[in-house]
Amino acid sequence: MISFIKKQLVKIENKLLRRTILSILLAGCAVVLTAVTVYSAALLLGPPPLSKGGNTIYYSADEKVIGEEHGPESRYWVTLDEMSPMLIKAALTTEDKRFYSHHGLDVKRILSAAWHDLQAMSKVQGASTITQQLARNLYLTHEKTWTRKLKEAFYAIRLEMFYDKKEILEGYLNTIYYGHGAYGVEAASRYFFDKPASQLDLSEAALLTAIPKGPSYYSPYRHLDNAKNRQEQILASLEQAGVISENEKYLAARQVVQLTEHAKEAENKTAPYFLDTVLSELQDILDMDAEVIRSGGYQVYTTLDLEQQHQLEETVNKSISSSSELQVGAVAQNPDNGAVTAMVGGRDYADSQYNRVTQAKRMPGSSFKPFLYYAALENGYTPATTLLSKPTSFELEDGTVYQPSNYNGYYANEPITLAQALALSDNIYAVKTNLFLGPKELVETAKKFGIEEDFAAVPSLALGTGAVTVNEMAAAYGMLANGGKSVEPFTIEKITDSHGKVLYEREEQEPSHVLDPVNAFILTDLMTGMFDESLNGYMRVTGASIADELTRSYAGKSGTTKTDNWMVGFSPDLVTSVWTGFDENKPVENTDDLQAAKEIWAGFMEKAHADLPFHAFPVPDGVVGAYVDPVSGELATPYCEQHRLMYFAKGTEPTSYCSLHHDEEQEKQEQMREEEDEEQDNGWKRWFKWLSRN
Repeated sequence: MISFIKKQLVKIENKLLRRTILSILLAGCAVVLTAVTVYSAALLLGPPPLSKGGNTIYYSADEKVIGEEHGPESRYWVTLDEMSPMLIKAALTTEDKRFYSHHGLDVKRILSAAWHDLQAMSKVQGASTITQQLARNLYLTHEKTWTRKLKEAFYAIRLEMFYDKKEILEGYLNTIYYGHGAYGVEAASRYFFDKPASQLDLSEAALLTAIPKGPSYYSPYRHLDNAKNRQEQILASLEQAGVISENEKYLAARQVVQLTEHAKEAENKTAPYFLDTVLSELQDILDMDAEVIRSGGYQVYTTLDLEQQHQLEETVNKSISSSSELQVGAVAQNPDNGAVTAMVGGRDYADSQYNRVTQAKRMPGSSFKPFLYYAALENGYTPATTLLSKPTSFELEDGTVYQPSNYNGYYANEPITLAQALALSDNIYAVKTNLFLGPKELVETAKKFGIEEDFAAVPSLALGTGAVTVNEMAAAYGMLANGGKSVEPFTIEKITDSHGKVLYEREEQEPSHVLDPVNAFILTDLMTGMFDESLNGYMRVTGASIADELTRSYAGKSGTTKTDNWMVGFSPDLVTSVWTGFDENKPVENTDDLQAAKEIWAGFMEKAHADLPFHAFPVPDGVVGAYVDPVSGELATPYCEQHRLMYFAKGTEPTSYCSLHHDEEQEKQEQMREEEDEEQDNGWKRWFKWLSRN
C-alpha cells in the first residue's frame, strides 16, 4: 500500500514538473516573441529624429498669433568635446550611473525603483534612463500614464538601435531644459554664468546639473537655497563614485557662484497678463510644468478679442495719469459662457508681472451690495420696500455697538425705497437689510454667485468688507447678465500638438440656472438705477459722473473704500470688472484717481459696444412692470415730479397710488389760494384807504 502511494506521488510530481517546465517554456517563448516583435517594429520604423519643433504658439479668438514661446530652435548645439568633462560626469552620476551598460532600459534600476515604491506605497524613486529622458523630451508629453511609459520605452529602444551612446548623451545634454528659456548645456551655461559650457568648473557644473529636475524650483535666481542643496547632493554622489576627492567636494560646495546679472527688459507681448493666465490654465488642462509647456510645440487657441484688448489698454492709459502710481486690474468676459475677452492686470508688465485680476484680493465695498439685495428679493423685498435712512447705532448680540455711516455723512432722514438705496448706495439700508436677513444668508448668497471665499458672517459684510478678485466679481455679475446661469471664466478654447492633433477642445455645455430668473432680472433693472437721475434723493446717484458718457442701458454698481475703487457692470453682451488702487494698500485721495475705475469702465464699455446691435435685457415670465414714484414706492400719479418704470414679481407690485405728492400738490394749491385772497384783501384795503383820503 505504501509503495503504491509513493508511485502515485512520483507520478503527480512528474506531472507537476512537466507542467511547470511547459509553462516556463511558453512564458519564455512569449517573452522572446514579444522582444522579437518590438525589435522588428523598431527596425522597420528606422531611426527617430534627434530634434523636434518646439514653439508653443498662442492664437486670439479670430486665430491671429498673439504670443509665441521658443523651443529647440533657440538652443546652441555643442559636441561632448565642447562640454566640461565634469559636467558630463555629473550628469551621468546623477541621472544614469549604468548608462554605458544598458540598452535603453535599466532593468535593475526599474526593479529597484518598483521595490522602493512598493515599500513606501507611493512613487518615491524614478527609474528613467538618459535614453528614456531624451525620448520623452523629443517625442512625448510628460503625462504620468502607463501608455506614455510604454511609448517611452519603445522610443528608447529605437534610439539605442540606431545611435551610439555618445550621440544619445550628446542629444540629451543639448535638449534638456534648464529654465529661463535656456535649452541645452551651452545655452544654460551662457545664461547662468556668461561662459561656454567647456569652461565650467566643478561647482558650476554641479549647480547646472541640479536644475533640470525642476527648472522653476531649482532655479538659482528664484530659489538659490534649493539649488545649493541639490548641488551638494550631486557633489556627494561624485565623491562617492570616486570622481572627485572629499577636499574637492568641500571646496566646490563652499565656492561662491557668480551668477550673470540680467538687465530687466520689457517684454513686447500682446496681452501679457492674459497670456500668463492662459499658461496657468494650460498647466491644469495638460497637467504639466509651465517650463515643459513653453517648449512643447503646442497650438493654443484662446478667447482673447484683440480689438477689445486694445480698447481696454487704450482706455486704461487714457484714464490714469502717467505720473500717478495708481494700479489697475480690469477684465471683460462674455456672460453667456465665461470666456475672457480682454484683460489688463497692471499698468506695466515689465515692471510687475503680478496679475491684479486673478491674484489680488481686495475689498469690493458697495459693489458687493447686489448680492445682498438678491437675497433680499428672495426673502420678500420688492423694489418699493422702504426703510428709514438716518444715522443709526446697531447693538449686536455680543453687546458691541456698530455705527455705519453714509458717504460724506448724507442721509435721507426719512424712508427710502430699495430702488433708491441701491442707486444712491445707502449704507444704513444695506446694514439693516443684512441684519434682518441674518449675515449668514449673505455669505451663502455670495457662494451662489460663485464667490467661495470664507467670509465672516458680520453686519459690515453688507458694505463689502470681505476680499475678492476682479475675475470673481466679473463672473458673479455675469450671472445677472445671463439671467441667473452659472458659468466659469476660461481662456482656452482648443489645444493641438505641432501636427494639428487635437489634445483638448472645450465642450459647450448648457449652464444650469442657479439664480431665480425673475429676481435676477429685477435686480438687474434696479442696477441700471445708478445711472438714472430720476432716483436722485438726498444725494446724486453714484453713476451720475459717467451717465452722460453712456449711449445705451447698462446695469452696474460701484464700490469705494479708503484704499479701493471698483466699477463692475454689464450689458446682455459683455460684463466688465475694474479695480483701481495701490498695491501697498495706501489711501486713494487724488480726485482723478478716485474716478479712474468708473472712467475706465465707461470708456471701455462704450468702445466695445460701438459696433454691436442694441440688446435689451430679456424679461422673463412672471415679471410685471409699473410706473412708480421712487420716493414713496407707490404707483406714480400726474402729481409726482419723478417716476420710474420698475419691475416686480407678479403679485408683489404696488396697488395704491402715491398720496405723498398729491397731498403736497393740494397744500401748494391751498397756499396759492390763500396768497391770492390775501393779495385781494390788501387791494381792497388800499382802495378804501385812498377813498378816505379824498
